[in-house]
Amino acid sequence: QVQLKESGGGLVQEGGSLRLSCAASGPSASSYAMGWFRQAPGKEREFVGAVAWNGGITYYADFVEDRFTISRVNANNTVFLQMNSLKAEDTAVYYCAAGESFDVAGVGYDYWGQGTQVTVSS
Repeated sequence: QVQLKESGGGLVQEGGSLRLSCAASGPSASSYAMGWFRQAPGKEREFVGAVAWNGGITYYADFVEDRFTISRVNANNTVFLQMNSLKAEDTAVYYCAAGESFDVAGVGYDYWGQGTQVTVSS
């Protein structure tokens, strides 16, 4: 079983940047594909993007519009979500998740972190 813990959330003004981290632990943690999701108040959880187990492939939801970058350092079992040009509508709780397959449909992720709050002020 893989344990995930997000960090790096906070309050930022529109146009600003944040980098979220997701620390993974457990057997073969570095062999999992990793996804980022978010959930805004009153809305359903939505898929932000994903990175393959070796970092060689990434995928992003359309709303990202080249503002976000997902990367990973397997030596440290850490995945990052670099968010630039943040907008008020990016305000949400952000979650990382691990899955056995690189899934761009946003399903098939078996392990989840507890989330970190990102608030973008306008």
